[in-house]
Formats: sequence, C-alpha cells, structure tokens
Amino acid sequence: MIIVTGANGQLGRAVVDQLLKRVPAETIGVSVRDVTKAQALIERGVRVRRGDYDDAASLADAFEGASQVLIVSSNSSGEATIRQHQTAIDAAKMAGAGRILYTSQMGSSHTSHFAPMVDHAATEEMLQDSGIPYTSLRNGFYTASGIMLLGQAIQTGILAAPADGPVAWTSHADLAELTATLLTEQPIDGETPVLTSSEMLDLEDIAAVASELSGRPIRRVVISDEEYRDQLISYGLPEERADLLLGIFLASREGEFARTDSTLAKLIGRTPMTFRDVLKASLSLG
Repeated sequence: MIIVTGANGQLGRAVVDQLLKRVPAETIGVSVRDVTKAQALIERGVRVRRGDYDDAASLADAFEGASQVLIVSSNSSGEATIRQHQTAIDAAKMAGAGRILYTSQMGSSHTSHFAPMVDHAATEEMLQDSGIPYTSLRNGFYTASGIMLLGQAIQTGILAAPADGPVAWTSHADLAELTATLLTEQPIDGETPVLTSSEMLDLEDIAAVASELSGRPIRRVVISDEEYRDQLISYGLPEERADLLLGIFLASREGEFARTDSTLAKLIGRTPMTFRDVLKASLSLG
C-alpha cells in the first residue's frame, strides 16, 4: 500500500488525486491529522487514518501495511521539524516500507539563509542513515509562494519587498504529478535533480506578469530588510515568523533558487506550468 502523509494539504491531496488515476483506491492509504477533513477520500475508497508526526503510535497505525511512504515535510521549523521527520522515518521503517519519498526542496543546504532549507538538509541526512531506500524530491520553490509574495499588489499597484533574486517557481500540480509517477513507476534513488519549471523570475518579473494579466500597472519597490521585517511584525506576525519569511529574500539574493532542470518536464511528459499559467488560473478563480 502507498501511504501519503499530509493528504489534507495542497500537495498531499493533489498527489492522492494523481495516484487515483494510476492505481486502485484500495492500494492507497493516507495519514492525516484530522480524519473528518478527508471524508471525500473515504468516499473514493482510500484508506484514511489519523497520523500525527508528534504521535508515533498514530503513525504506526496510519503506516500499517506500507510498501512506500510519502513524507510531506512538516509545517514546523527547527528542532520540532527534525524531531517530527525522524518520528515519521522511524515509523515507516517499523511498518516495513520498502521506500520513503520525502518532499525536500531545491535549496536544501545546511548553510541556507532560508531556515526550512536547513531542515531539509538535516532530514536528507536522516534518510541516508535510515538504511531504507529513499527518494528526496528536490522540489522547485512553489509558485503559490510567489503569489503569496505578490500579496495585494494588484489592488494597490505597488509590490514592496526587499531586494530579491531569480527563483525557479514550480507549480504544486506539476510536482504532484511527478510524485505520483515516481510512486507508481521507476523511482529515483537518493536526491533527485532539481524539479523545476524551465523559467526563473524575480519580483520585478512577477510584477510585470501580474500587470499584464490584471490590466493594472504594478510598480516594484525595493525596501530594506529591516522595513520589511517591521511591517510583518506590525501586521501581527511573531518575530520568528518574520525572520523566516525574510530569509526567502536573503536566500534568493544569493542565488539559492536560481537553477532549472529538465527532469520534471521529462518525467511528466510535457512542459511544466509557468508562473503566468498559475497566476492566470488564480485570478480567474478569484
């Protein structure tokens, strides 16, 4: 049985949808913190069980009978994330899984300016030490995050943020299709090449795309790191969260997300969605 964690989230649910196109529903299990939110999957014949990275016993039940486990990275950070990922890896091993797939990121590094990338690097080391065959999916930076950074710029006409650098924005939909392909066909051992679209955009580029699609002029304004951080805190974000978000700009300025690769396109058999494609769909839904 293929077990997918975090199946109530955007990526996890999209992976399950892709798996249902490829394999019988009874061969898919999901591990979710809130079973009531996965009722639609139950109705489609998927096995749904409660699983929490902070509760090893729940994971033991959720992972029962696993042939493969997809560990979707935790939303926590720092020591909490490392502990949660180790618990999930141990549970997959105890369940007898033949392979673990993990949603890492293209910027995975112990020296990254963006804290989650340090967590990914540590998790990849734990996977190496686990003794279980694994695939670490070096996913491109999610396009949804770029749309988040765009914020209210279409309404205000100003995209104010610190200096940044080019990013290989990549859609959840394409990465979900790729993940389902690797779960059902020949996997990649160890760390994958970076799984990205073919283009890199910075916020100046994003402002231009948003201007064109919305028909409203948007001006990119560079503000200091300190001003940006202070703004986030004034909006009610905890200082720790503000520092984490600032790290995106620090890392992109260093080129941590400025790489592309053809692997994603080859494995899904088509050209990946562009930032423009995803933003256009987002605007039409809005």
